[in-house]
Amino acid sequence: MITQKPKGTQDWFGANMHKRTVVERIARELCKVYNIKEISTPAFEHTELFQRGVGETTDVVQKEMYTFMDKGNRSVSLKPEGTAGAIRAYLENNLYAESQPIKMFYVTPAFRYEKPDSGRLRQHHQFGVEFVGSESPLAEVELISLITTLIRKIGLKDAKLHINSIGCANCRKTYNDALLAYLEAHKDGLCPTCQERMKKNPLRVIDCKDPGCKEIVKDAPRTIEYLDEECSTHFEELKRLLDELDIPYEIDTEIVRGLDYYTKTVFEFVNEDGFTLCGGGRYDGLVHEIDEKQDIPSVGFGMGLERVLYFLEKENVELEPEPEISLYVGILGQDAKAKAYSIVNELRMAGVTAETDYMNRSVKAQMKYANKIGAKYTVIIGENEIAEKKAVLKNMDSHEEITLSIDEIADYIIKGGNK
Repeated sequence: MITQKPKGTQDWFGANMHKRTVVERIARELCKVYNIKEISTPAFEHTELFQRGVGETTDVVQKEMYTFMDKGNRSVSLKPEGTAGAIRAYLENNLYAESQPIKMFYVTPAFRYEKPDSGRLRQHHQFGVEFVGSESPLAEVELISLITTLIRKIGLKDAKLHINSIGCANCRKTYNDALLAYLEAHKDGLCPTCQERMKKNPLRVIDCKDPGCKEIVKDAPRTIEYLDEECSTHFEELKRLLDELDIPYEIDTEIVRGLDYYTKTVFEFVNEDGFTLCGGGRYDGLVHEIDEKQDIPSVGFGMGLERVLYFLEKENVELEPEPEISLYVGILGQDAKAKAYSIVNELRMAGVTAETDYMNRSVKAQMKYANKIGAKYTVIIGENEIAEKKAVLKNMDSHEEITLSIDEIADYIIKGGNK
């Protein structure tokens, strides 16, 4: 073999591919009833978009992006997340000129150079929603409602909503001063990255995963203690709406999210072991950061599909099985191939899954294969069946057999057979 897949990537096939497809389908169906339209953006963007949008002080930009120079000597990066590209598309395509809000969802690959662990890969897949144009806390509630419904529909139970408010630029300045004073007093215990990061964006230190930094910041000032009147009112209304809609939550002042564009509300769905299923929040300044002529409030979230599948496996959740193969049409002899395949094709055109032999197996081997793939019915088409225009249909579960006209077989299966 020439090579192997790169570290932190995954081949998708078989049962895992089916599970991912089921989750994506449920997500798409939910977005339809929430009137959220799909958007697809390029797998790579100009690096500046992520530097300005995601934030130069974030781990994503500083450590994790796949960045390279193209043949035109332009710096481009594989997308590390879906939000920045979706907002760039919103602006570039003048979606702000349409009736607001604009609600977009995507299912996209994302690329981050980080150590692979439980449900996290260097190329992973995100389901995300961006809700652009509304400053109301009801926008956050809608996304939290969607996520809550999705979690319920796919059968997960261990995923609890945690919320926090990190304020806006106005109250963040007061908070940053208090946090910086605290961090200065503990500077020698911080990792080198945080010692540098605290000068540019001290809030990022709260999000550091280094054990020493985590121990220091557990007693640091919290954003929720420094909210101005507007941010406090927003957060109180969010909590009231969640309470009235019976959506349980926990206030978690350690949530700041790992990207610079968040303001006010941030939230995560977390399991009892502390693993995050998905996260998001409000980012009222992101549109302005990408296009200084625009100032449009927005909120969104991202959910890693690999992380969802990890949660499903951990909780032993069984998703709906793959569609059964309703009929396997065996072939006996060269002259029977066309007739056998015509039955298969008629069923497929009616939306019924059917299969036949492509390997020139013996009849015995074909029946063994039909049993292995779980075919509900089997039938053998050979010269005698074609001559008599009849064939024996066998139910593989009950072993009952029925003789039908060859031309009636497909219709019998389409109508459900003998159930």
